[in-house]
Amino acid sequence: MNAIFELKRLYVLFKMNIGSHQDCIDWAVERLQNDQDTGDFDIALLAAATKREEVLPLVEKVLSNYLDLAAIDEQFEAGKYVVSLYQAYRGGKETVESLDDKFSKLYCNLEYPEWLVMLSRNCEYATDIPPYLEPFEDEFEYIANLWLNSQTREEFESKYSLKISNQHDLK
Repeated sequence: MNAIFELKRLYVLFKMNIGSHQDCIDWAVERLQNDQDTGDFDIALLAAATKREEVLPLVEKVLSNYLDLAAIDEQFEAGKYVVSLYQAYRGGKETVESLDDKFSKLYCNLEYPEWLVMLSRNCEYATDIPPYLEPFEDEFEYIANLWLNSQTREEFESKYSLKISNQHDLK
């Protein structure tokens, strides 16, 4: 079931308090409506969930039927989420202000990865200090393009340069 990768992304975002439990429920409802549940009773239970606290264990049960939960790379999923945020920003659906909270949550929940330092900082600064908008956008484009072209976290890390990130600062 290819849709399981979408649920994996929704699960990571939900765990980081960025996504909604309703997104996970909607995923299950869509699987049932399109007859894509492959007879998985846990998907039906997830679709019937109504409370936030019910969702996480049900999502973990569904995911564990198809994937190794311990093998989920939250940094990789977050990186791919950054790509979608970049596309939304470029399309006018996200703003510096709307991104600030999302990047702050990612940064804290991922326990302060090096690749998010400048992006998170520049976004926060750009909300109040207009000259930081250009360095923010430069870093955002840099990070998003690296994640877009990486198939694993290791591949991203092999391409990522702190030196380049540090150049995305006020001049």
